[in-house]
Amino acid sequence: MKSKIALAFDNCRKEKRPALITYTVAGDNTKNNSLKILNKISKYADILECGFPHNTPIADGGQIQGSSHRALKNGLKLKDVFQIVKKFKKINPSKPLILMGYFNLIYQKGENNFLNNCKNSGVDGLIIVDLPYPENKNFASKCKKKGITFVQLLSPSTSKERMKKIIKDSHEMLYYISMLSTTGGKLKTSPKKILENYYKIKRISPKKNLVIGFGITDKTISFLKSANGLVVGSMLCKTITNSLKMGQNPVTKLDKVVYNLKNKIL
Repeated sequence: MKSKIALAFDNCRKEKRPALITYTVAGDNTKNNSLKILNKISKYADILECGFPHNTPIADGGQIQGSSHRALKNGLKLKDVFQIVKKFKKINPSKPLILMGYFNLIYQKGENNFLNNCKNSGVDGLIIVDLPYPENKNFASKCKKKGITFVQLLSPSTSKERMKKIIKDSHEMLYYISMLSTTGGKLKTSPKKILENYYKIKRISPKKNLVIGFGITDKTISFLKSANGLVVGSMLCKTITNSLKMGQNPVTKLDKVVYNLKNKIL
């Protein structure tokens, strides 16, 4: 049986457009608002990524760090993340949700324990930033047994040989990091160059769903819409930050932003 993630890509392919993948941090700015945000934006997003907040991130830029800081300051724990996911999936059972975060939290909880919690709360996929290939093979295979998609990462510095191995071992979604930077950085590479690199990867395995992340905003998204999927994260975290500074409702504001992003790729 096809996973919800694979089905989401199939639907977008039928509509001849990329999947819009949103990233927000669980618990930003409160548990309640975080759930409201996921429910609201799921009308326009095809796949939702939800970050579990972390105080020593590797790839997260300033905007996402700000979101994590707010969530942690409110005392958010991993068990709360699973609660948010469970409540979201109760209302939106067919909408794919991917948890994104760092391995040390999984290690502390115990891999099997963590995956059981993922399964019970309805998590469809995992992106673990600091668990690279081939060190992630064992964990990725545990994910597969639970019916959870483990998303492998590729970057402009990944050699072709290594790429082939990663793609061969990957599940139904791969994530291409468009540039060597933290999230939310200004796009250092032209969209044309990003797509050139993207299609080199696609040629290795045309059937795999390959998405592009990092540096994607309302200004760059339409140039990259020939990809299978596009991930927007820092821009959304920045919207929440700005809404809170202005005393506005972050839920309503974000809803409009995601709606506009969707219109740019239709």
